[in-house]
Amino acid sequence: MKIFPHFSVVGFCNTYLVGGPAGGPAIIIDPGYVDNDLINLIQKQEYVITDVLFTHSHDAHVKGVGTLMKVYRPRLHGAFSRIRSFPLLPVSHNEIFSCAGLSVMPIHVPGHSIDSMVYRIGDALFTGDALASGHVGSTSGYREHALLVNMVTSRLLSMDDRLLVFPGHGAPSSILIEKLFNRDIEDRASYLGK
Repeated sequence: MKIFPHFSVVGFCNTYLVGGPAGGPAIIIDPGYVDNDLINLIQKQEYVITDVLFTHSHDAHVKGVGTLMKVYRPRLHGAFSRIRSFPLLPVSHNEIFSCAGLSVMPIHVPGHSIDSMVYRIGDALFTGDALASGHVGSTSGYREHALLVNMVTSRLLSMDDRLLVFPGHGAPSSILIEKLFNRDIEDRASYLGK
């Protein structure tokens, strides 16, 4: 599996291109903005976008879906029923499905938004705005923040330390790095002895 991050200054959002080692079907995760650079990358790698995964429905992560639908007509997956008038195939917590020949496990991590999903593909976690390098996502209040920290701790930080974290904003990380250095995780000291 190959992962190609694509950063756009429109929304300051990461979009990810995920596919096999030698072209063929591929996935786009969070198409915040689809520009010529992203289309050229897809073509250079000889990929055809068959599926799009949405980590949540905030505008900065979905604006490019119309362009993808015009060019590739992929299947759209998310925790909600529609995005920008396009129907989605629903995903549910821990119900594994296949996209572009890859196994995808959705993990519901509410707090930043009610529909926030993290996707595990191989040894990678695509976390949207639920978890970023060094902090959890923004929330609308204390209760939502506490919920998000609880969900990140129980559902993500309980996973293999070697898993890579690919957030919606900012640099990649790993589960181990987040256990040790994430400022929002109150019990970081308990991970030091492991």
